[in-house]
Amino acid sequence: MSAYVITAAFSYLLGSVPFGYLLVRAFRGEDIRQSGSGNIGATNVARSSPLLGIATLLLDALKGLAAVLLARWFFPGNLTMAGVAALFAILGHVFPVWLKFRGGKGVATGLGSFVLLAPKAIVLAVAVFVAMVMLFRYVSLGSIVAVALLPLAAWLFDGYGHAPRMLLLMAGAAVLIICKHQGNLRRLAAGRENRFQWRRE
Repeated sequence: MSAYVITAAFSYLLGSVPFGYLLVRAFRGEDIRQSGSGNIGATNVARSSPLLGIATLLLDALKGLAAVLLARWFFPGNLTMAGVAALFAILGHVFPVWLKFRGGKGVATGLGSFVLLAPKAIVLAVAVFVAMVMLFRYVSLGSIVAVALLPLAAWLFDGYGHAPRMLLLMAGAAVLIICKHQGNLRRLAAGRENRFQWRRE
């Protein structure tokens, strides 16, 4: 079997571990899919429990990071393989087999997946995200803008002009994450998107 297929399959399974769902089920006895936006990601988890939201953010990012680290460990110097691991970890989070392919939106997992591959772009994306959320208090808007900028920032600041395959994989991940925000985009356009507020424990 092709090394790319094995890497993609393993990264998908790693990315598909639904930490938000598992944490809320374990600590609150609830199904996070039945509250808020119904999403299993950190933002929705944080609406019911800020601490569990932070834990979900970190764990979702770590599973993306782990997929890339393993790809780099087994295939050192193979940038494309690392990019495949990143993309499929995000795919696993967005379409987890364990939850009938209804997962999160991939932002945190994308952050973890690309933090080693394009650190300067990630720093810029995080700065843009924070600025957008502080200004407008829309997590979805901050996520969309930050993700959209990521491939361009990687090309400009991380030297990926010589690696079109990596840029293509990164662009594919960005498009996937933005597509998962299509409901948010419609609500933003209609002025019906909820502003983010922390709920105190």
